[in-house]
Amino acid sequence: MIPEIGHYALVLALLLAIVQSSVPMIGAARGNAAWMELGRTAAYGQLLMVGTAFAALTYAYVVSDFSVLNVVQNSHSAKPMLYKVSGVWGNHEGSLVLWVLMLALFGAAVAWFGGNLPPSLKARVLGVQGMIGVGFLIFMLATSNPFIRVFPVPADGNDLNPLLQDPGLAFHPPFLYLGYVGFSLAFSFAAAALIEGRVDPAWGRWVRPWTLVAWSSLTLGIGMGSWWAYYELGWGGWWFWDPVENASLLPWLAGTALLHSAIVVEKRDALKTWTVLLAILTFTLSLVGTFLVRSGVLTSVHAFAVDPERGVAILILLLLATGGGLLLYAMRASSLKVGGLFAPVSREGALVLNNLLLSVACAVVLIGTLYPLLLDSMTGQKISVGAPFFNATFVPLMIPLVAVMAVGPLLAWKRGDLAGALGRLKFAALVTVVCVLWALYINGVKPVMALVGIAMAAWAFFGAVAELADRVKLFRIPLGQSWDRAKGLPRGAWGTTLSHAGLGIAIAGMVGTSAWLTEDIRVMNIGDTASVAGYEFTLEKVESGRVDNYTTETGTFLVSSGGDFVARLHPEQRWYPVARMETTEAAIHTTFYSDLYAVLGDRSEQGEGWVVRIYHHPLVPWIWFGAIVMVLGGLVSLSDRRFRLGVPVRRAAKAPAAAAQPAE
Repeated sequence: MIPEIGHYALVLALLLAIVQSSVPMIGAARGNAAWMELGRTAAYGQLLMVGTAFAALTYAYVVSDFSVLNVVQNSHSAKPMLYKVSGVWGNHEGSLVLWVLMLALFGAAVAWFGGNLPPSLKARVLGVQGMIGVGFLIFMLATSNPFIRVFPVPADGNDLNPLLQDPGLAFHPPFLYLGYVGFSLAFSFAAAALIEGRVDPAWGRWVRPWTLVAWSSLTLGIGMGSWWAYYELGWGGWWFWDPVENASLLPWLAGTALLHSAIVVEKRDALKTWTVLLAILTFTLSLVGTFLVRSGVLTSVHAFAVDPERGVAILILLLLATGGGLLLYAMRASSLKVGGLFAPVSREGALVLNNLLLSVACAVVLIGTLYPLLLDSMTGQKISVGAPFFNATFVPLMIPLVAVMAVGPLLAWKRGDLAGALGRLKFAALVTVVCVLWALYINGVKPVMALVGIAMAAWAFFGAVAELADRVKLFRIPLGQSWDRAKGLPRGAWGTTLSHAGLGIAIAGMVGTSAWLTEDIRVMNIGDTASVAGYEFTLEKVESGRVDNYTTETGTFLVSSGGDFVARLHPEQRWYPVARMETTEAAIHTTFYSDLYAVLGDRSEQGEGWVVRIYHHPLVPWIWFGAIVMVLGGLVSLSDRRFRLGVPVRRAAKAPAAAAQPAE
């Protein structure tokens, strides 16, 4: 009965989504307040119905209801409760329920928090959000119904993919989806603005908090995915340029550009058409990522729920959303008034350069990801595009981006003083040189690009610190007054500082583990010792055991340095009898500076000893600490009270300054 309730709740959600997508749009066109208000009610109702469906599916997993096909295929009675629950979204059908739940959640959030929006704009935003809901609900009910019954009822299930039975994968998808789906609101705001023919500073302020929510969630989701790939798959801690990883990087890059261009719309009433286009493209790239992961066109260790037929349906959804958005843009963008003017050297100019570099970087990743697929489909030729391509094309774009990131916030709006801004960054430049010399002393001159990377990291971090110090006039006025100024700063300013500093920390981690990683792969017997980066790893014992729904073979390594105890590591090999799959669980000892990483492999072919992999990863914990600081920056910015207030009316602009350029 519970699964049937879930099924019919989805049908009701579809009917409510149809109402939400049509009635408020008509009401906005006719100026009918009651019809516009109906969109709000429909959004709440849709959230209630999808929430009911999600709860019904979760209940089926928790009680191991093997009369439901989806539970049979992705769960097992012996599975720990955490993975029974996370198994709900660990497959195609369940993850779609989570997707539409978040879509409905964002729609209801606009209905709830959108009291400061003009009624017509709010109605149109809800209408577009409803249209997206209609598309996904039809897709789910027609091709991916999670409540299909099976008869006869099997005694037990087939279990969840063992690679997904991990805390990192239990929580990683919800945050990733929150990011993907969150950008749907930016899309809806863009489409609504095009229909109304009005984009102004108020629109920029409305779209920013929703974009911040999506960006922060996606950053956290990507960070958790990277962490999982590091300790579960042993991918070295830094980007592997796997196509599925790239699929999440694409909307992150576009969303970062959108976040910055929306600031220009709000502050200077400029870059309006570009920002609207970015909003459309960012959600499009979210759908592209969804299509790539689920369609079967990619081969990846964590591309799941591969089904070409359903991939075609996602492709149709993608074409409808993208085609509709771009058609609307082509028809209505010219009706948007051109915004303010600014000089090339200005804060707007720096943000435009930021947008340009992020967009080109996004295009590079997109081409590198899709080119092998297109070549294969057109000529049958199979090639792979890996790290050498991306390192040669992506990294050079990041160098000027980071360089400008520290300078831009110190430039004035409309016309900036570049020499003055650089003068206020003297401290950051000095510390950057010191950091490079320190890296040179510790690790030598090779690889040279590692020194460039450390310079980027230090410049980003200390540039952010210098910008904050400049705002509070640190050491130029008494410390008490600086503290008072710091307390009075808008939270958005603190958020910017944290996010930029977090990126600098993460870059240092990426450089450290990429350039100065040390490894040793060998066969070890009990009592053998291997040395890596000044640490001695002694294999003390290997024991067998059974835990929950798998058996284990656990190694114990004593790690010491110069005869002093450092840690005891316990890497595992796991065997899942139901899924008939083996996994390896790395053991990691983390310090402020580095990770010591041990993996117990199979027995050697001669049957004596085990193949072990031992690594020393310098600075690698900084990658995830930097990601957390970036997310914290996003959340602090989100708490800025200015997002809850209207945009102040600006005075009429004076005559444009000489050498100023059009905003579009």
